[in-house]
Amino acid sequence: MTSDRDVRTGSRQGFDGALSVADRLAVVELIALHGHLVDEGRLDRCPEVFTPDVVYDLSDFGQGRLTGLAALKEAAVALGAANPVAHHVTNVVIEEVADGRVLARSKGLGVLADGSCGSVTYEDTVVRGAEGWRICHRRVRARRAPLGGLVRE
Repeated sequence: MTSDRDVRTGSRQGFDGALSVADRLAVVELIALHGHLVDEGRLDRCPEVFTPDVVYDLSDFGQGRLTGLAALKEAAVALGAANPVAHHVTNVVIEEVADGRVLARSKGLGVLADGSCGSVTYEDTVVRGAEGWRICHRRVRARRAPLGGLVRE
């Protein structure tokens, strides 16, 4: 997520919209809600997090892109016991790109039943609609190398 953000003022050139603190909090809570619902097996509540036509990009894991809530649920159920038992999200950074649309990056930790864990970066496009904020596109990027691969052995 690159932008033409002015680092001194935090404003974007050519865009003077201001995302309220309440909206920022709502987006952070939306991202956190995903982990709670999935860990509890409450896949029926995914419409509280995602738009009906969500694109969930797992290409970094060799699984392609899932489109729609039904595909998302089917994939989670098919993964079965291989799903993480806990999803933790942190380090949420939000960038407003247009009125009613933000980009959010966050770090995710997934803990598996055997105690092993992995790290991902979520890159979300979040839109405001009649029902509130929802994720319409999520790209999940695996974290496999320190410093983004800068260090070579």
